[in-house]
Amino acid sequence: MPRIIFHIDVNSAFLSWSAVKLVMEGKADIRLVPSVVSGDPNDRRSIITAASIPAKKLGIKTAQPVSMALRTCPSLVLVRGDWEWYKRCSEGFIAICRSYSPVLQQFSIDECFIDMTLRCGGRDPVAVANQLKDEIKSKLGFTVNVGIGSNKLLAKMASDFEKPDKVHTLLENEVQEKMWPLGVRDLLWVGKKTEERLTAYGIHTIGDLAKLGMGSLTRLVGQKFAIQLHENANGRDDSPVETEMAEAKSYSAERTFPRDYTDPKDIDRALFSVACIVAHRIRRDDFRASTVSMFIKHKDFTVMQKQTSLSQPTDITAVILNEARRMLGEIWDGVTPIRQVGLGVSKLTHESYEQMSLFEDPKMEYYRDWDRQYDEQLAQAEDARMLAYERRTTVVETPPPPTTPPPAYTQKRNSGASSVRQASPKDDALVFTYDSGEKALAAAKKAIKGHPTYRFHRATLPDGTDCFEVVDEQKVLERHTVTKKK
Repeated sequence: MPRIIFHIDVNSAFLSWSAVKLVMEGKADIRLVPSVVSGDPNDRRSIITAASIPAKKLGIKTAQPVSMALRTCPSLVLVRGDWEWYKRCSEGFIAICRSYSPVLQQFSIDECFIDMTLRCGGRDPVAVANQLKDEIKSKLGFTVNVGIGSNKLLAKMASDFEKPDKVHTLLENEVQEKMWPLGVRDLLWVGKKTEERLTAYGIHTIGDLAKLGMGSLTRLVGQKFAIQLHENANGRDDSPVETEMAEAKSYSAERTFPRDYTDPKDIDRALFSVACIVAHRIRRDDFRASTVSMFIKHKDFTVMQKQTSLSQPTDITAVILNEARRMLGEIWDGVTPIRQVGLGVSKLTHESYEQMSLFEDPKMEYYRDWDRQYDEQLAQAEDARMLAYERRTTVVETPPPPTTPPPAYTQKRNSGASSVRQASPKDDALVFTYDSGEKALAAAKKAIKGHPTYRFHRATLPDGTDCFEVVDEQKVLERHTVTKKK
């Protein structure tokens, strides 16, 4: 019997749910006007977590600072998110979906899969999907999209077609007609970096990707990811609709040092490495963790360990890493040599409630994007990547950066590279060494990419060594030096 999978996705969930509550209170429907959900509406540093269709038509996007959105639309309606209400709406949404099929997998707070293979009873799946969609709208007051597919991948992609309040199909016999003409970025799991790599090779559509030979695709993205992309581009996905949590109870990783370490920077790099590994594994298996634990083993093999509970489940490396850093400060005296460090997470769930942290931390989207890039590239803990990430994750609660770049940014970002300055006094800058000035310059340019407040200039160290300093305001973050020729 051919599989019939539904993917049900709430349209602009947070904004729709806020609108329902306001309408119940006798207020205007914010879905009909330019409106957004954000953190504190009185704090212009807050970012947008959901936008109405009229707001989107004006170019207002999620993760955009409220201050920027208000410049686009001064009359924009701002609504503060209400997590407890969202949970109630989500529970009602899931309950109705479960009444159509008990084989349900909640993919996030506002979307789920249901296996309808044995539940349509000979009825047209499109008619059943419309009935489900209309029942949610009439009983709960908000709209959903329903995607119907031969598997989870196709159902998920179908639900992302035209919105809102729609039903779409994407069956195996419709893949070439409906899916192959789409841009390669529209394929599930293809991120920005993968898209850039594929388009540079001439792969622009999902159809191009589906027809690409495995040898070429493997050279572009690696063997494991190549197999997944090739299968998905051809509309194949055998994964079941999972109704229960996987057997895994916890994830952990540890690092034994080649020699005993006392330098906090060495220990922190190792902690960063294991945090990346653990966070990547739970994201790979679609888990979030509510508990973080870590330990250190001293030179004499004595062990110190600590555990903490998070306010909400997460799979974000930055959150896990910062909890581990905080606990390290509590169990290590900063002097005793350490031979091993380890980190673990437990109390796992598939529910992605950590989305609401967007209300609290304007940098959370940056953390997510970093994690997406790490997962795509299967990067190891290379120093340059770690240090670029480290600048944003030292303390999660730090105030957000200015929403506009400094005045000199657009005109003078790279202009200092042509002048030579005396290097700044000794500080905590990280040093990288190259065998040519071209490589050092390229590394400095890469370091400032994506950071509006960063700039670089050429400098000379006291011993005569040439370098390029990467600075944020007046603080030197990195030095990219050129090896002196003998």
